[in-house]
Amino acid sequence: MSGRKSKLAIGITLLVSFIIVLVIFFMPVFGGQNGLNYLDNLYNSISKGSAYYIPKVQHLVEDHGSKEVTLNLKMADAAAAAAVEPVFAGAGITTAVENDTLMVNGDLAEIFSICLADADDAYHNRDEALEAKYGVGARKVMYGWWAALTAIEKDLKRQKIFDSADLAHTVQAKTVECAYNYYGIEPQKISEKWAIVLFSLVFYVVYTVWYGYAIMYIFEGLGFELAAH
Repeated sequence: MSGRKSKLAIGITLLVSFIIVLVIFFMPVFGGQNGLNYLDNLYNSISKGSAYYIPKVQHLVEDHGSKEVTLNLKMADAAAAAAVEPVFAGAGITTAVENDTLMVNGDLAEIFSICLADADDAYHNRDEALEAKYGVGARKVMYGWWAALTAIEKDLKRQKIFDSADLAHTVQAKTVECAYNYYGIEPQKISEKWAIVLFSLVFYVVYTVWYGYAIMYIFEGLGFELAAH
């Protein structure tokens, strides 16, 4: 019986301390943030630091070379076509809107390069540069490019220009989507935060085992045991 009481006391102590740590973790004691938000922001900033593909994609655009194209971009509706037109018109690309279709005429390499420059501004949180250029914020500009590139890829496939269509998809996925998703986050290298990253991973394992042992000791202290077969 004393052995059970001892195990029950150990289990309760472990569980109470587990809850205390959990409460502290969800308090704003990590630079004004709770632990979950702090680690979420940390890992987002580290992943952003390794997701800068714009220079590599720019080389792909340069290798692809110039190609004059006439595109008929089918958008969701007339409002969407009118909303997307500024990302081309603001860069001097010839455009025209007819109902839900945006007609674009220009050099595909130039279009991609303009998109990459805008994505670079958004990736580095230079919202003021895009505001000055288009009159809207970075996220709206990136969404405009995302919608435009979706339509560009589709129209290039319709014209059987498959290599350019693949490049349009790469520009969209590797630069525009990253710039949109990571906007507002400051990039960091894992080498700058390796100690915190290592501690968080070790703590996660230890904390999980901590809870498991607490439950195990409580159940054993209450007389529950696994029966051997």
